[in-house]
Amino acid sequence: MTSAAPTAQAAVQLQPFRVLICDEMNPGTLDFAGFDIEYVANMPRADVLRRLPEFDALITRSRTKVDRELLDAAGERLKVVGRGGVGVDNIDLDYASLKGVLVLNAPESNNVSAAELAIMHLMAAARGLTRSDSQTRKGVWDRKFLGIELKDKTLGIVGLGRIGSIVASRAQGLRMNVVAYDPYVPENKFERQDVRRAATLDELLSQVDFLTVHTPLTDETRGMIGAAELARLKPGAIAVNAARGGIIDEQALVDALHSGHLFAAGVDVFVDEPPTPDHIFLGAPNLGITAHLGANTFEAQERVGAEIVDRVLAALQGDVSKGAVNAPALDPKTMQALGGYLDLGEKLGKILAQLLPGAGDLEVTFRGEFPADPTPVLTSVLVGYLGATTDERPNMINARALARERGLNVTVREQPESPDYQTEVIVQAHQGGDRDRFRTVGGTVFGRNARLTRLRDFRVELEPEGYILIASNQDKPGAVAKLSTLLGEWGVNIAGMALGRAEKGGEALFTLTLDDGLSAEQLEQVRALDVIDSAFLVRV
Repeated sequence: MTSAAPTAQAAVQLQPFRVLICDEMNPGTLDFAGFDIEYVANMPRADVLRRLPEFDALITRSRTKVDRELLDAAGERLKVVGRGGVGVDNIDLDYASLKGVLVLNAPESNNVSAAELAIMHLMAAARGLTRSDSQTRKGVWDRKFLGIELKDKTLGIVGLGRIGSIVASRAQGLRMNVVAYDPYVPENKFERQDVRRAATLDELLSQVDFLTVHTPLTDETRGMIGAAELARLKPGAIAVNAARGGIIDEQALVDALHSGHLFAAGVDVFVDEPPTPDHIFLGAPNLGITAHLGANTFEAQERVGAEIVDRVLAALQGDVSKGAVNAPALDPKTMQALGGYLDLGEKLGKILAQLLPGAGDLEVTFRGEFPADPTPVLTSVLVGYLGATTDERPNMINARALARERGLNVTVREQPESPDYQTEVIVQAHQGGDRDRFRTVGGTVFGRNARLTRLRDFRVELEPEGYILIASNQDKPGAVAKLSTLLGEWGVNIAGMALGRAEKGGEALFTLTLDDGLSAEQLEQVRALDVIDSAFLVRV
């Protein structure tokens, strides 16, 4: 891997590694043996372009744009770019990967500050802080307003990742009951944190007095708390979004406040920032607003500077285990040998993540003689499986560390012979301690093209692309015809089909590759057909 270059360079490095910090931050001590660190707060871009070829690493915040021009200007010496904080929107990750430049960030440094801000919003909303502050400044001394105690109330958390977990522990310290919904987190994490698990979002919403969201912003989570979801909350509930703008639909939140269904709310994030003077939040009643301040504490800013410096220095010495955001390209020989299998592994992981999210165990079996050590394929499986579960983008460098953090146990098996294909990769996910709750997918590579060969115990053969509808039934005539008719009524075209069965008259499985996806309502109609026992839709 190109990312191994710092290790090789460290072995022969005679002069100190040179590191440039070009944006304002608190980097802590800069006195490290073997390193020459230069800190110039808010360095003009022209100076960065001129001087960057002198350095092995660059550390920025959000101000400096690490684009093609800058990466080209750096020449061959630059090996690492560190971004103090979480977001990497100012860095061209794809081009950095092509140039073999490792990009790091320090997302954990802000966790406590972000969690405490969410708790602050919960408490401020419960006691009417924004309302009372505004009234008092206007000369209205209103002591009749009644707030809500947090003690013995139920807090619902959507997303039990790093920040959600801290919010849970802080809420428990306030004597709140905590329930969380996160289909991507294994059961053992809920048990460790003494947090009740909601099987569905609807189950969570119906039982909570307070709601807070702590998920990344993805296609799945954008607008996930809309008008229908807010309506399922108890009358007089409180909602907080200190995660990403748009997870709670902005218009739906304002409508729920105006109607009185919500007692109050708090937001730290907007879809578009900064908001325009006429933004709907600014006129909403009982809504506390902060200006995306989740990471803005003295302690967090000190941590972020020190952590990104430590990670960049470690990467220059060969340790790339923390904070890797991109994955520099594998060496040409590995790509030539395993390119198709890497694509296959990521797709198998992605399919499993949709069929069985929140697995506690993942077992990867390599069958047959592979053209090279298949270990990178295991990592690509993890990249696919973890892709929708975290703010950190999984890649070939950080996927194993993220899997450990999520509590995912990974087992690898190798079988020298493959009974059906020259090579085959089989991945099985188990959920919780119940070994009977599992899903299996498998695939192989023809030429350089990935093929899906196994779903559960059934043999299939199809190209894993686009939308795949996976349905099972008892082997009876007419199932495919009825399903095809229904899809035709919706104008959904079938691009491919694969059939399999255990035995004549027994359970059968068929998969349809579709040009378009199905809505949740359409998928329920598929499941309601009398010839269908189960149906899942995955997107690859």
